[in-house]
Amino acid sequence: MLTDSASALSLPISWTLLSVVCFLLYWGVWIIYARCFHPLAQYPGPFLASISRSWVMIQILRAKSEMTQRELHAKLGPIIRIAPNEVAIADPEAIKVIYAVNSGFTKVIIEFSRYPDSFTCLDERVHASRRKLVNNLYSMSNIVQAEEGIDSCTEMFMARMKEFATTGEIIDVAKWSQMYAFDVVGQLFFSRMFGFMKNKSDYRGYIRSLDLLLPILTTSCVLPSYIRPLFLLAVVMLPGVYKALGSMQDIEEAAESCVSERQHLVQSGDVSEKKDILSSLFNIVRDKGEKVDFGMKEVQVEVYVALFAGSDTTAAAISSILYHLMKNPTAYRKLNAEIEAATKSGQLSEPNVRFNEAMKLPYLVACCKEGMRMHPSVGLTLPRNVPRGGFEIAGEWFAEGTRVGVNAAVIHRDRGIFGQDADLFNPDRWFREEAVNMDRHMFQFGGGSRTCIGKNISLCEIHKLIPQLLRSFDIELTEREWKTHNFWFHKPSNVNVRLRLKKSDN
Repeated sequence: MLTDSASALSLPISWTLLSVVCFLLYWGVWIIYARCFHPLAQYPGPFLASISRSWVMIQILRAKSEMTQRELHAKLGPIIRIAPNEVAIADPEAIKVIYAVNSGFTKVIIEFSRYPDSFTCLDERVHASRRKLVNNLYSMSNIVQAEEGIDSCTEMFMARMKEFATTGEIIDVAKWSQMYAFDVVGQLFFSRMFGFMKNKSDYRGYIRSLDLLLPILTTSCVLPSYIRPLFLLAVVMLPGVYKALGSMQDIEEAAESCVSERQHLVQSGDVSEKKDILSSLFNIVRDKGEKVDFGMKEVQVEVYVALFAGSDTTAAAISSILYHLMKNPTAYRKLNAEIEAATKSGQLSEPNVRFNEAMKLPYLVACCKEGMRMHPSVGLTLPRNVPRGGFEIAGEWFAEGTRVGVNAAVIHRDRGIFGQDADLFNPDRWFREEAVNMDRHMFQFGGGSRTCIGKNISLCEIHKLIPQLLRSFDIELTEREWKTHNFWFHKPSNVNVRLRLKKSDN
């Protein structure tokens, strides 16, 4: 009896011991391979990064990936290993190689939505076909034609700023920039603002939901596919996440609702001709839909992507430009002088600055570029898969299937391109002989066929709002430093300011 009991007891112990041994053996073999024999073993980087994607996940959750990458590149060189099969490259010339149109490099899987869209689509031919269909809607000429819609949003923004200036209330410019950008999306797509600025609040909790979910979505994208479902299942249990998922569902339903409402009005004939992006998407469905497989579901997806990604990038740029101007009094005074002189000479319209007028102010354009250089709206590498047969990048050969990427927040501080003062905010750099080369290496909107489709909307908003704001208000930072969180979108906060109406606007 004792012998039988001992045998029964030893069986689970034996299996446990065997499991532990197998686990340790697996990891031991993997670590030796990853560190010594893997094709990327020669490239420096953190130890954990060489054996697991956990390092990337940790950096995302810390929300300071751009700082860590800059430090590693400064210490280890232009190519660093950030995952077992992935490197980050800080060579500016790599941008032209990796992100060029028809380069053969394919996008890494990113799952932000249930349906394929221009952002997540992996098939380059499908992506190119879809972009060709809608590109004209986002051309600068089309956006400028819709400038009156942006003006109505700017007028609402300026009215709110005047209220705050009158009461002396301190506001977070980063928060208000995002509410402004969200309402611009509503105006350009649906001919109506959502109501962020009108109600002085986060409409239906969209901003809070995006802030809560973005680190989760971004982290899940860098995890191995077999771990991703477990990770998502675990985080859903966290307080607030389930509610945020509901709000994201609200955004998706809002996209469907806006499309369905417009479709019903069009079919009933009870709608005047609207010159907005949604109307243009409807025209594509009507004229080419069956031929190119572009129907109402595709329209809903385009709208959803605009709602999901259309505000953070613009808000980050506006916040960065204003923050760095206020931190640099000389540049702030110089820009104010340019805007004041242009207004007095009639170069800038009133009450609303025209985009084409703003682009003729050289120091304004330089300040906007410099703000976006210092703080690009996306602060992670944009990973791509090396094409069949391998490819040479930055003087190194990378095997097929290797993940490679460039981070705008690293490239934008490259001293070889932007000068020895690359870490400093200096709009005057854009008047140097090297300005053309610097412009060529600006990467804040991505590159090639995957360049942000809303780039022109963002640029139009930025160059119109900044001069209009500065010619009406004196703006003062009330906090020495802002806060930033890099969860894909490199989002600023705590850009707290006090506004004072200038004499001519009293």
